[in-house]
Amino acid sequence: MSDPLDRPIWNALTSEQAGLAVARGAAVRIDPEYGPFAAARDLGDEAQAALLATLRGPDDRIGVVERAAWPAPAGTRVLGGGDLVQMVFAGSAPEGPDDPRIELLGERDAAEMAALAYATEPGPWSSKTHRYGNYYGIRISGRLAAMAGERLRLPGLAELSGVSTWPELRAQGLAAALVRRAVNGFLARGDRPFLHCYAANVGAVALYEKLGFAVRAEMTFTILALA
Repeated sequence: MSDPLDRPIWNALTSEQAGLAVARGAAVRIDPEYGPFAAARDLGDEAQAALLATLRGPDDRIGVVERAAWPAPAGTRVLGGGDLVQMVFAGSAPEGPDDPRIELLGERDAAEMAALAYATEPGPWSSKTHRYGNYYGIRISGRLAAMAGERLRLPGLAELSGVSTWPELRAQGLAAALVRRAVNGFLARGDRPFLHCYAANVGAVALYEKLGFAVRAEMTFTILALA
């Protein structure tokens, strides 16, 4: 049996987050207001045709995360993507008090969260991405300086995501403090943390390793659109 993390999108949208799927069956797709993620059941013709059918028009995009680059179904084209590393938390629960500046973010913070995400590109961000689960932030002089939260959920697993800091405020330990808070939250409810990071972002990979994550697998992000 393959590890559920080998196919994180398929396994999330057919289990813990099935309620966010707007397409089900031989292919699944998350509500586009949460993100672009989609997956096919397998490489068979039926599943590939179903994946094609999740695209809603010439300006629409879907993102597939798999162990290898997903072949474009007939009628689609590859627009981009990249190599990822998938990391899982291998350490013990972070000890010590939280940074007292950490706050739980909510709807009132959505615009600031989106601005930070669009500026720093921690991963795909849409109008409801902040609703996946708990997001935490630190403000400096009233401005949202950094944030981190969660995205995909599988049985017993939760994905750390949205980790971002304004460039001029980096190297102050903000991201590390927020990652520790998010990780503690996952562990407290019995979920093992995992994450995806662009392989070329060696600085981020090194930071996550210092915080207790270890590389589990190489993954590929494939962005598809109608041909």
